[in-house]
Amino acid sequence: MAHVADLISYPVKGCRGTSMSEAVLTPAGLAHDRGFMVVSEEGLHRTQRRHPRLALVQPAVSHDGSRLTLDSADSASGHGTLHVDVTTSAPRRDVDLFGAAFQGIDQGDEAAAWLSEFLGAASRLVRVPPDHDRITDGWTPGTSGYADSSAVHLLTRSSLTSLNRRMAAEHGAPPLPMDRFRPNIVVDGGRGEHRDGADWAAVPHAEDRARRIRIGAAELGYAKLAVRCAVTLVDQEAGARQGREPLRTLARYRRTASGGVVFGAKFSVVRPGKLSVGDEVAVQEWGEAEM
Repeated sequence: MAHVADLISYPVKGCRGTSMSEAVLTPAGLAHDRGFMVVSEEGLHRTQRRHPRLALVQPAVSHDGSRLTLDSADSASGHGTLHVDVTTSAPRRDVDLFGAAFQGIDQGDEAAAWLSEFLGAASRLVRVPPDHDRITDGWTPGTSGYADSSAVHLLTRSSLTSLNRRMAAEHGAPPLPMDRFRPNIVVDGGRGEHRDGADWAAVPHAEDRARRIRIGAAELGYAKLAVRCAVTLVDQEAGARQGREPLRTLARYRRTASGGVVFGAKFSVVRPGKLSVGDEVAVQEWGEAEM
């Protein structure tokens, strides 16, 4: 049976994720996911593409969202733990996310100083405003915080297993962990070969064709395939780029007609609800892959 194997939230965009046994799925994705973002002083979002050390920042947000903690996974950095009392009333600043204009609530000088020193670049920390009104595109429109696009990134373990086998066979490359792809929901299946049945997740890339998914009382609607970028080259434990994989191998068999390299799928939230590891992931509607 296809089931939830892991739930991961990324409170601060680009920073390390937090694995959870259960989570609330809101209209904008897992609770607090990409609710904060690191930006330059001019408001341009910071990403692991240019600042791979973001992967070494471990954020944690309280259940009610009132406190954010920033910790360093780099023991040699000398950075202590920073506690941020989250504000929604501080001045707003214009921010740029892939050329789209949004606003963010500045979280103060102390957070800015901590991040600036850690990254070696002047930075500010902003929070999504309560009235953040973002419409995401794709087959199923939705909303999200500061995610690249749609609210939920879903990936099956069978897809990663297939990729790792290809990398080993073609280039002798070692397997990559799931965190290279920064999914929100990891789905696992059994060992069956059922294309569209309860064990659908045992088939690599079956998520490409899932158009409507039910997990408990929650429901997801397919938006688009997940286009991959240089962030997948960043070792999330080291906070540095490592080699040419997985993009070298993905480019050989996962390139779309428009030229993008894809792996995994993005979904919008059709019906919010509570998710737990072990929940069945049932596909209610199938379509054809866009590859």
